[in-house]
Amino acid sequence: MKNDELCPCASGKPYGECCGPIIDGKTKAATAVELMRARYSAYAVENVDFLFSSSGPEVRSEFDANTTREWSKSATWSGLDVVETERGGADDDDGYVSFVAHYAANGQECEHRERSYFKKIDGEWRFIDGQIETNAPYRREEPKIGRNDPCPCGSGKKYKKCCGKGK
Repeated sequence: MKNDELCPCASGKPYGECCGPIIDGKTKAATAVELMRARYSAYAVENVDFLFSSSGPEVRSEFDANTTREWSKSATWSGLDVVETERGGADDDDGYVSFVAHYAANGQECEHRERSYFKKIDGEWRFIDGQIETNAPYRREEPKIGRNDPCPCGSGKKYKKCCGKGK
């Protein structure tokens, strides 16, 4: 990726002023969010070495470079939304970043939602663990209308004989 192209992390900054220097080892991530953005961009530019080096020991012990490389290559990366942070600032020792990673795989748009835990090890931010987040189940505000309940349209008929007909 060229340094003047927009960064894959969707920060709006050029790659050379955003994630590029972190991925190339010229600077260190100052916050957990910066490391999160750089890790996303590393997937987009297929830099598996950075994904390994920016991980904590727990992740490194289970890291599969070939699988990571194949997944990185197979997807088209379209941006990152940072949803929420908890700690993870320059003066913190750990923190959480909730995010949505956007990508396409096999011609289908996808989202990966995660709450990641980051920790400073020897003064550098490292990815420690991530918990996949799912959407909360839909909950109705009002009780469900039963087939034999009066129709809510006010006709006086049972729901199954009126607006619920054919459902």
